[in-house]
Amino acid sequence: MPEIIFHHYPISPFSEKIRLILGYKKLSWKSVMIPSIMPKPDLAALTGGYRRTPVMQIGADIYCDTALIADVLERLAPVPSLYPPAIAGLAKILAQWADTTLFWTAIAYTFQPAAMPGILGDITPEQMKAFGADRAAMRANAPRISLAEATGQLKEYLHRLEDMLAGGQPWLLGKEACIADFSVYHALWFIRRVPAVAGILDAYPTLLAWMDSVAAIGHGSFEKMRSEQAIQIAQDAAPASADGVDFIDTHGIALGERVAIMPTDYAFDSVIGELVISSHNQLALRRTDERAGTVVVHFPRVGYQMKRAD
Repeated sequence: MPEIIFHHYPISPFSEKIRLILGYKKLSWKSVMIPSIMPKPDLAALTGGYRRTPVMQIGADIYCDTALIADVLERLAPVPSLYPPAIAGLAKILAQWADTTLFWTAIAYTFQPAAMPGILGDITPEQMKAFGADRAAMRANAPRISLAEATGQLKEYLHRLEDMLAGGQPWLLGKEACIADFSVYHALWFIRRVPAVAGILDAYPTLLAWMDSVAAIGHGSFEKMRSEQAIQIAQDAAPASADGVDFIDTHGIALGERVAIMPTDYAFDSVIGELVISSHNQLALRRTDERAGTVVVHFPRVGYQMKRAD
């Protein structure tokens, strides 16, 4: 089993998703804490400027976005599976909805004035201002949901999720946990950890019991690692070979060309390098950093865009 290095911070919902998947698969991992806002110079040395959290590192391979990180963990430890064959397609679709629609609805609901101290803790007004500016830069011109709309929509989503569990099944899609459970959970975990807003969940006791079951999985076994150590590990390693990975061309861009890859929805910070993978579910580029050396940065195909670099 290769050494898994996980770059995250405690209150990141998407980090909680992966921490629980690591626990579900009973994996050992190294924990590198990163800042919750920009700048993130040590992480940027590895990613080339990707600003979302979390990021997973295996040697000189850097994996961005929890959808791809989950796929990689599934490949490394296929049992227990995140994608039981009978429900794999449905599980992935539900997970994608949870990571986008449900997540942003939960964020719009939770980030209300009364909840801010519970979200960010005891921070100064200057730190609060910096956090707000950072998140505004991430969202750019993305549409925002009002608190009233978020509240109404969230209640409807919670009602639907409660209905999914009404038959007594232990997990959202049946007798086995799957990627959908972890994706739905992390958005609701963010709400539940803030007392000022957590009461909205009280009307859904079956859903709360399911949340307790997910939380009980835990985070596996981990040790702390300094970011400087992680950078050194990348510099000392070589990226895994991409030989044998199917090449799927949807852009008219050949392997070896310089490309820029960025998300399609928010945090439009592009990463630039030489295209080395363009497969059915993944895009990856090779880049060189003076501190981290030569690394390959991987992205899922869904939710990301690629173009030739200027």
